[in-house]
Amino acid sequence: MNTVLPEINLYAVMPQIFLVSSATVVLIVGLFERFRRGIPYLSLVLLAISGVVAVNQLGQDPIAFSDTSPMMVSDDFSLVATLIFIAGAMLTVLISVSYAEARSIGHGEYYALLIYAVSGMSMMAAGTDLFSFFLGLEVLSISLYVLIGFEQREAGSNEGALKYFLLGAFASGFILYGMALLYGASGSTEYEVIAHTLAGERSDAVNLLLLGGLGLLLVGIGFKISMVPFHAWTPDVYQGAPTPVAAFLSTGSKAAGFVVLIRLLDSVFSGLMVDWIPLISVLAVLTIAVGNVVALVQSNLKRLLAYSSIAHAGYMLLPFMSNSQDGSASVIFYLIVYTAMNLGAFGVLAVLTARGSTCATLDDLAGLGSRHPLLAAIMAVVMFSLAGIPPTAGFMAKFYLFSAVVTGGYIELAVIGLLFSGVSLYYYLRVVIWMYMRPAARESVDATGRLSYSGMTALCVSALAILAVGVFPSGLLRLAQQAVMTLP
Repeated sequence: MNTVLPEINLYAVMPQIFLVSSATVVLIVGLFERFRRGIPYLSLVLLAISGVVAVNQLGQDPIAFSDTSPMMVSDDFSLVATLIFIAGAMLTVLISVSYAEARSIGHGEYYALLIYAVSGMSMMAAGTDLFSFFLGLEVLSISLYVLIGFEQREAGSNEGALKYFLLGAFASGFILYGMALLYGASGSTEYEVIAHTLAGERSDAVNLLLLGGLGLLLVGIGFKISMVPFHAWTPDVYQGAPTPVAAFLSTGSKAAGFVVLIRLLDSVFSGLMVDWIPLISVLAVLTIAVGNVVALVQSNLKRLLAYSSIAHAGYMLLPFMSNSQDGSASVIFYLIVYTAMNLGAFGVLAVLTARGSTCATLDDLAGLGSRHPLLAAIMAVVMFSLAGIPPTAGFMAKFYLFSAVVTGGYIELAVIGLLFSGVSLYYYLRVVIWMYMRPAARESVDATGRLSYSGMTALCVSALAILAVGVFPSGLLRLAQQAVMTLP
């Protein structure tokens, strides 16, 4: 009996193959003590080459591991998402150099795990099958479990890793149960087959299985993007994790979750729009409200940024109501801008926490404008952008996002989002006020010199990108629109 093997196109998964290979190389090189100081720069080079590989595939749309339907594709959507992940990882590596050296965690496995996490995100973005999506999710999750607890001597780091592991395991369980229900309803784990099942005639039992499966998937993905009510882990994990890891977690993991959500809701489950739009709209409003209101009373900067990230997740949920290419493009554009903003904010905190402080409070920022003008200026740019003040990239990102919501006919949701954006001005501008208008409450160690040239490079790149995109947003917006055009 002849067995027909599926067609395998390795070219289509070259970005993922190169990322996994790069992480393995970094891990092996890290075994040699004399090469350890060069590992961050080796990681940067390998990540850059991975980005070049992804760029070279734009516009080609090859399919991998396919006989009748693909398990992974290398369309523009997945490639643009991979470039976002790689850019975020490169900035994370840069801000990690001085922090890792000061905390004695700059080993090869740290940087290898960052790259493994990026490979998992890329698999999630390229996956067109529930199995390939879950494989990427677990590669990402396992890498993050270890990275969050990397500071073994810090109780907060261990506590954060344990919380993330336990809640992440539950989230994975929900996703697996949802996959089982979807398989039972459609007889397949392929996105295309599930979409065809939704497009055809189906019984009440099949419809219930599909709804249940989608609901359980939303629970698991909601955990990754810090959506209310699955957000409780976020402030504790951000506070306990090493600051560069918290930056990577707040950007890369969230971006991967939203990329998968776009592919699932806009392409696969569009046939259930009538059922999931009311649910997503309620969850989006709750996420925005909880994130912004609780952030108002935070004095710990990591927790403030954690609740800020929850609020931004709510904003990014709003365009899903329109179920349009403009809505999806606005989310991709927002993810690009959000990556630059959050990595800039956490990069400044990496300076303040590099020498043993487990958390940075507003008191730590008092007088920063005179003690370190460049750091204060970068933090101010980031805060203005997070608040959506022109001419920053954050303003343009919110403008396009709310425009897509209004165009989709959900004016009331756009109004709610704008009102809470006004609320967020209080806690973002409070950071700027403490830096420039409050003298240091206690004797502070000057932050000058703590951050390496590589770290300052990352912060300057983030700030310049925020300003440049705020003035000239059209290029990135076209890239986001090109990405979503390849979605079915």
